[in-house]
Amino acid sequence: MNLISFIIYCIVVTFTPGPSNIVILSSARHYGAGRTMNYVWGATLAFGLLLASSAGLSHLLRESLPYLLDGMRIVGSIYMVYLAYLVYKMGNVEGGSGARPGFFTGFVMQFVNPKVILFTFTVLPGYVLPYYDSVIALSLFVLLVTVIGFMAYTSWAVFGALLRRMLNRHLKLLNVVMAVFLVYSAIMVSGLI
Repeated sequence: MNLISFIIYCIVVTFTPGPSNIVILSSARHYGAGRTMNYVWGATLAFGLLLASSAGLSHLLRESLPYLLDGMRIVGSIYMVYLAYLVYKMGNVEGGSGARPGFFTGFVMQFVNPKVILFTFTVLPGYVLPYYDSVIALSLFVLLVTVIGFMAYTSWAVFGALLRRMLNRHLKLLNVVMAVFLVYSAIMVSGLI
């Protein structure tokens, strides 16, 4: 197993923009990093559970995985378009006091996030399972990838909070750009293109 390639792949996929990262950035810009961490914890827990499920069920799901992923693409794409609408409509509220994405939202979103589903159900079977099959080794790899995901989510929250003033000055443009990225992501994972 090429561990360096595995880690680079995990970092690139988890740190690049995706539905969860964009929602975290938008929430941190709107409510601050501290108030966004519940969402981050929920997203991280679901991410780890999906990785563990992938490791544990890879042999069982090998036959049905394409059908499962097709269904998740459709559901995930619809959800991503809905998130794009919410991000587009989000207003400028310093120290926002309205409803913000919380633990449950972060947790549930991972199960309909096509980027996360595709990543979690391919990274361990593609990189790790050909070389390791012990429960301890698989658990360590699940933990490693979950920590990398947590670092990615947290960095998006910190980035959103640190650049809050600048992002708020360009609120409408930022909301449009983030919404367009989400719609683009929805189109790409839907299989329409």
